[in-house]
Amino acid sequence: MAAEKAGGATEYILHHQTFLSNKPPHGIVDFTVINYDTVFFSVLLAAVFFGLFWLVARKATTGVPGLLQNIIEWIVEKVDEQVRDTFHGTSRLIAPLALTIFCWVFLFNFMDLVPVDLLPLVGRGAGFEHLKVVPSTDLNATFALSLTVFILIIFYSLKMKGLVGFVSELTLQPFKAKNVLVQAVLVPVNFILESVTFLARPVSLALRLYGNLYAGEMIFLLIAVLTLSVGLHSLTTFGGVVGTVFKIIGEFGLGLVWTVFHILIITIQAFIFAVLTVVYLSMAHEHH
Repeated sequence: MAAEKAGGATEYILHHQTFLSNKPPHGIVDFTVINYDTVFFSVLLAAVFFGLFWLVARKATTGVPGLLQNIIEWIVEKVDEQVRDTFHGTSRLIAPLALTIFCWVFLFNFMDLVPVDLLPLVGRGAGFEHLKVVPSTDLNATFALSLTVFILIIFYSLKMKGLVGFVSELTLQPFKAKNVLVQAVLVPVNFILESVTFLARPVSLALRLYGNLYAGEMIFLLIAVLTLSVGLHSLTTFGGVVGTVFKIIGEFGLGLVWTVFHILIITIQAFIFAVLTVVYLSMAHEHH
């Protein structure tokens, strides 16, 4: 166990919260730092998502579908219904984008259900001292997703409304006046207010996903630390076998309770990210 080697709960948590990076970051923002574990698991999960859907599509049948085909078809139908209800424009990109975001983010989040010591232990055996397996607990990953959506929002706003229409939305609301001079005075105020709202979209998308998954991962680590300390105490009190069994049962029981609840959280977070993406792109297509 990493905690036993590192010498305590604090070291254990810090060890599991450290990325496998090319170098330590200097300052809050350092674009030269690459978190290899985030990149690896992001690409791996993208390949899993693509391969699974490709395999199901290739073997799809009009007869009695299998369980996997049923699940995939249900996801596609639900995403399509949500897009039809929310998006009022015409675009062949929105539904595939929403489906990709939902499934990819869900797979990101699902990695939080993997036992906290399992993959880091495998990584340590391969010579990697640190390994974080949940990409959505990395601000780099969540901001990369949200900034991609933000770029699409700007692109479609300019495409559908033109530069003048886009700038007008940022400067002629929420305060309006019939007098031209008064409206000119209100333009800077409107621009500041609307810019804050506009820029808050990618920030809220990224921080909401990151915050919820970071908290979930921290609870799993605290459960591991708690059961570790209880197990060590039992080991010295009741003997090695009894202490180990007590630790395993305790960690499994507490982890199971939180896992059941956390499955709902990771699904909701993926759903929220996908739905807000559709809502923001729908707003970019509409003139208001």
